[in-house]
Amino acid sequence: MNPDKKTEEFYKNLKEKLNNDTLWPSEYLYKFIIPSDDTKVSQIETVFVDMDAKIQTKSSSKGNFTSVSVLVKMKNPDAVIEKYLQVSYIEGIISL
Repeated sequence: MNPDKKTEEFYKNLKEKLNNDTLWPSEYLYKFIIPSDDTKVSQIETVFVDMDAKIQTKSSSKGNFTSVSVLVKMKNPDAVIEKYLQVSYIEGIISL
């Protein structure tokens, strides 16, 4: 399976799960891990600008990585997935 097909399948399954398990609009918690770099944290913050998002960061014990949690009210599963796609272009990001 090529990576694009795998990614497409992942988002299709996520949308189905979000539709079945959540009443929308609802708060959604995004969790990311990035190489420690203030620029990368800023890029994530930019994706959620003007959304009244609560963003928390925590450095790993050795300081090589930073976990970023974003709690934000989203209107529907498509909006949730759109944000995942927007941050996917940040180099080194891992979505949990």
